[in-house]
Amino acid sequence: MNYHRFLINFKVGVEALLANRFRAILTSLGIIFGVASVIAMLAIGSGAEKQILEQMKEVGVNNIIIKPKQVNTASSPSQNSSNSEEDDTNTDTQKKSNTKRNTSPGLSLKDAENIMTALPSVNYISSEVQIQTEFLRKGKSLSGNLIGVNNHFFDISNVQTPSGIFFSNYQLEHATSVCIIGQNINTQLFPTTNPMGEYIKCGSNWLKVIGVLKDKDIDKKDIGKLSLRDVNNDIYIPIKTMLLRYKNRSFSSIADIQKEVQNRGNSSSGNYNQLNRMVVNVNKTQLMIPTTNLITKLLLRRHHDIHDFDIVVPQLLLKQEQKTKRLFNIVLAVIASISLLVGGIGIMNIMLASVLERTKEIGLRLAIGATKKDIVTQFVSESVCISITGGIIGVLLGITLSYIIQKTTDIETIVSLFSVVISFSISIAIGLIFGIIPAQRASRHDPVVALRVD
Repeated sequence: MNYHRFLINFKVGVEALLANRFRAILTSLGIIFGVASVIAMLAIGSGAEKQILEQMKEVGVNNIIIKPKQVNTASSPSQNSSNSEEDDTNTDTQKKSNTKRNTSPGLSLKDAENIMTALPSVNYISSEVQIQTEFLRKGKSLSGNLIGVNNHFFDISNVQTPSGIFFSNYQLEHATSVCIIGQNINTQLFPTTNPMGEYIKCGSNWLKVIGVLKDKDIDKKDIGKLSLRDVNNDIYIPIKTMLLRYKNRSFSSIADIQKEVQNRGNSSSGNYNQLNRMVVNVNKTQLMIPTTNLITKLLLRRHHDIHDFDIVVPQLLLKQEQKTKRLFNIVLAVIASISLLVGGIGIMNIMLASVLERTKEIGLRLAIGATKKDIVTQFVSESVCISITGGIIGVLLGITLSYIIQKTTDIETIVSLFSVVISFSISIAIGLIFGIIPAQRASRHDPVVALRVD
């Protein structure tokens, strides 16, 4: 069939559609909604995957987070003391042994040193101590978190200062009174002045500002779920400064812990952990699980088999979440694709009905010289035009729907060229596939019999 003949048959098919516009529009609705649904579902999936990748950047690469967990041990030091008064048969050696077996020193710098020494798979460890205190400068007062850290904290948190300089080795080793402040602290306490070299009173000590962290946007949901810190609202000092000038809970007595419990107004165990958090960076991804298991064993041994710590591997949690969301989005896309299939079946049904209605027209074309290929081309052209028109409208509707979803909900959507091309291509393929059967049926008409039909 030459090109000119094809154009004539295509024109005949388009004219037939224009003569029945309303029916053609109704026929294309299945394609329109199918294409729109596929694009919207893939856009939601792409947005979810982008969010997870951004979360992975936030938590860093190959990090293991260790946090203390408050537990009520079967026998605390105070309980052992009271039991020894009731039972005179216990010797001093036995009492010391029982105390050691039934109490934990808590999460401490010694744990970090032990992990670094014992595990060659560990790159570095960020140890953190946190207290809540008042920040004061020139009559302005804020309540916030004062965090004792080493420089590895800034590597793990993926934050920078404009100068790119953090604590010096001298400041870290000699517990100097210096600090690095978050962007929100800078905005509130130094709204019009440069904070560098200025002093802030944090609790009972004056600290010199040596750096300001760049603003970092962190989703509040991720702060709790992934154990992240909102670096914009905190002040950071060398960890030895924290332990020497503020608070070292490893030296807390039973009375101190009980007083802390009473101040909290509950009956839970007090915080006897020197550290509030420890982040371990592993040098290879494939060593994450073995390293986590070894860390658990090392900590249990040091803590006398008391499981007073929680270990979280954010990257593994995110990868599992990514896998789950990807599977869920595939299911949604498949469900949306079913409407494309339904739209194809609708095209086939309408085209079969059209063949029956236009039997006399088909017989007339065959009688004046049209071939079976001409009839097939005419009806396939009609079905493909319906699917192309539906595909174009569906793409526009899908992009609009994705935009509306993003604006009206917290769900981020990303419309990719791939989703547009694949959904539009499928719509054209459906027009071809489901238009062939009616076209072949039309081409089999006997012109003599067809012309007799009223």
